Amino acid sequence: MKPTVAIVGRPNVGKSTLFNKLTGKRVSIVEDAPGVTRDRVYCDAEWCGRTFTLIDTGGLEIKSDDKMWRHIRLQAEVAVDIADVIVLLVDGKAGLTSGDRDVAQFLRKSKKPVIVAVNKLDNNEEERIYDFYELGMDEVVGISAEQGKGLGDLLDEITKGFALIPEEEEEERIKIAVVGKPNAGKSSLVNRLLGYERVIVSDVAGTTRDAIDTPFEDAKGRKFTIIDTAGMRKKSGVEKGVESYAVMRALAAVRRADVCLIVIDASEGVSEQDVKICGYVDEQNKPSLILMNKWDKVEKDSSTINAFNKRLDAELKFMDYKSVAYVSALTGQRLDKALDMLVEAYEQGGRRITTGLLNDVVRDAVLATEPPSYNGRRLKILYATQDGVYPPTFVFFVNDAKLLHFSYKRYLENRLRTAFGFKGTPIRMVYRSRSDKESD
Repeated sequence: MKPTVAIVGRPNVGKSTLFNKLTGKRVSIVEDAPGVTRDRVYCDAEWCGRTFTLIDTGGLEIKSDDKMWRHIRLQAEVAVDIADVIVLLVDGKAGLTSGDRDVAQFLRKSKKPVIVAVNKLDNNEEERIYDFYELGMDEVVGISAEQGKGLGDLLDEITKGFALIPEEEEEERIKIAVVGKPNAGKSSLVNRLLGYERVIVSDVAGTTRDAIDTPFEDAKGRKFTIIDTAGMRKKSGVEKGVESYAVMRALAAVRRADVCLIVIDASEGVSEQDVKICGYVDEQNKPSLILMNKWDKVEKDSSTINAFNKRLDAELKFMDYKSVAYVSALTGQRLDKALDMLVEAYEQGGRRITTGLLNDVVRDAVLATEPPSYNGRRLKILYATQDGVYPPTFVFFVNDAKLLHFSYKRYLENRLRTAFGFKGTPIRMVYRSRSDKESD
């Protein structure tokens, strides 16, 4: 198991900038405003053959009673608890503050090795680091995270106790992006799946801003990486700056995920924004499961689920392959079954059909409903083959793709789904004329 390093400090000292610099990725949102990073953000890093997991945490206001700062403090406590080494980041330009002393006192209780990194020494002002020896920590190192100065020395201190271990091959894990509107219950759902409070749960919309990756294993031994994302608001409701970055990060999380959990607040019904989010997941050709969350809050009778299903069918006509589960993140109702459905959707996205079986189904479809004709010329399907997975992609070779009507494309797709399923995943159909090397 890789050693873990937590970056801790008061707000706006440059923790996310340092995190991004050390990991070589733009994972944490960086903006000149306190409180931007609220949850813990994880990423693997490497230095001179030594690999470790780096955790970025929210800025600590130890003595604040504000509800959000209490949440952030709880997240930082968890990060410190699991860390092997802690980097206390301070602002060299601002000098030693009472806030730094409060954080240092908080860290001292952990009995973990603490390295003080004095940041923002852009012009090598080494004399600024001396005041920070007062904090009584193990090491003090001057750096400029923005300019990359002193990071080698800092990494030497961080990793000096770490063993040189050959990096293991990355475990195969199913990457799940959890997406939905703000306050649909995404973070509660993530915490329930993980079995502990991984992300901040609050009734304040927009609590989760970063896309946060967390590996976990379920009771059946299946390995996942879950990506909790910021709620996707309508563009008109997204402020410029950090909020829009968070939405962009959520969209990027969908693109890099293997499968998506689309969380909808069942107590509010399906909104226009929910439909847009489903549309984006569909456009990205991702297998998915729609989770109708907060089902415990819905007044039900024997026809309630049927009514919801009809509404979903009407709103999501473009997503007739959809898979839907009615759950409660609060109580855990049906979440085990939902995870099974999600894995099934992922597996369907990677399903391969042999050419012989595929052409048997296509031949039967053509015999049942004759292809269209135009100006006396009739479409002929010569043969079909599967060209790829995620999504399952099928190439149909025809005499003239221009003769193919949209309705017949839909008909062929429906016949493939009837024969093979593909529940929960889009499929892609490409048509090529005999003399045409490009898809239609």
